[in-house]
Amino acid sequence: MEEGRYGQSDYWDNRYKRDIEPFDWYQRWAGVKHIISKYTKLGSKILVVGCGTSRMSEEMVQQGYRELTNIDISPHLIQHMNEKYRDVPNLTFIRMDVTALDFSDGHFDAVLDKGTLDSVLCGEGSGANSEKMLTEILRVLKPGGTYVCISYGAPENRLPYLERIKTWKIEAFSIE
Repeated sequence: MEEGRYGQSDYWDNRYKRDIEPFDWYQRWAGVKHIISKYTKLGSKILVVGCGTSRMSEEMVQQGYRELTNIDISPHLIQHMNEKYRDVPNLTFIRMDVTALDFSDGHFDAVLDKGTLDSVLCGEGSGANSEKMLTEILRVLKPGGTYVCISYGAPENRLPYLERIKTWKIEAFSIE
């Protein structure tokens, strides 16, 4: 069962070696911009975790967003994205593990996650790894910053993980 491997880093590198075509999990920017733009400004310093080959960051830059840092665990993917977007100074791509972020405390205004928490929850040690991930996201967010988590999981299955971060005000939305 392939989705059971979504929580393993080697799965993602092998996947992107086989298929590097653009793919957006769950929604394109058009389907989520009404939510994300409610919590971010065009000048916000934004971290996109588990960016994959998504076009979302590119589409956000086209809408006027000015600073998007994209991370993913796959070195092959990051090399490809850096080459593809080398002429777009608003987009940065860095190989990084979301459970061990190499950014200073309070560095970002917002963190966007489109399926990354879902992937982490598919791997071994999912409870501990999701806690590491969410703790790291909290750490790199500025006070009052926003974490937008777009998940395929039902709210009753995802909210318990998010509610462990006692300082977060959580709002749940359904996206059609």
